[in-house]
Amino acid sequence: MSSRKNIVLFGASGVGKSSVVNLMAGMVVAKTSLGLEPCTLRWQPYDINFDGECYKVFDTVGLEEPQLGIKEYLESVEHAYKLVKELDMQGGIDLLMFCIRAGRMTATLQSNYRLFYEFLCEKKVPVVLVITNLEREKNMEDWWYREQTTLAKYQIAVAGHVCITAADGLQAGTQAAFRYEESRLKIRELVKQFTAHGQRQSWIGGNNLFVSLMRRLKELLTGGSHVRRKDIVPHLTKRCGISPDVAKQLANMIRRV
Repeated sequence: MSSRKNIVLFGASGVGKSSVVNLMAGMVVAKTSLGLEPCTLRWQPYDINFDGECYKVFDTVGLEEPQLGIKEYLESVEHAYKLVKELDMQGGIDLLMFCIRAGRMTATLQSNYRLFYEFLCEKKVPVVLVITNLEREKNMEDWWYREQTTLAKYQIAVAGHVCITAADGLQAGTQAAFRYEESRLKIRELVKQFTAHGQRQSWIGGNNLFVSLMRRLKELLTGGSHVRRKDIVPHLTKRCGISPDVAKQLANMIRRV
């Protein structure tokens, strides 16, 4: 079995990310949604193996709203730092998977896309689109032909896409069950295609990656909100376990937008 690839799965709560994890795994590994606090960055890792390859999927909670309050921002400082460090320790990021739900095209799509693709990974990691909730489509791929111009309006460009249903058909032999298995094959092929050996090295960003991400989140603060260095430092020292000196340096870098 080859070395493990790291995948960051992102998107708003309620789009079916947990179901996508289970679809890829071929079993129930993600039992609950992470969407209880959609205004802070949280994440849950899952180990998934298929076709002789090992993957670690980091299921994250994206931003439901395009703006943050001070409380949500400071909580995101903590979670973002831990996520970035965990990804670095695991060898970096091999693939971004942007999960959206058919019929829910909002401006939040662009915020999440930019947050993860442009700021977290500085456009150095391939990003693919996973569209769920297509079980009622006669041909699931029809969604892509109808909506790709809308995605272009939101300035969302992806290296690949897959139109699927992540709703388990339950009863074997039914059309729903067939589409579910078809979706599993399609999403696995997409993952293998964009994490293939020799395609590119994993993106490791360290503290610079964290600072870039937090600057983007700072831009999303509600108007008039002001983040002080002395507010950020305790979250980095007490909750992230880093030294006060480094925390102050990072806080200064974040504040320089």
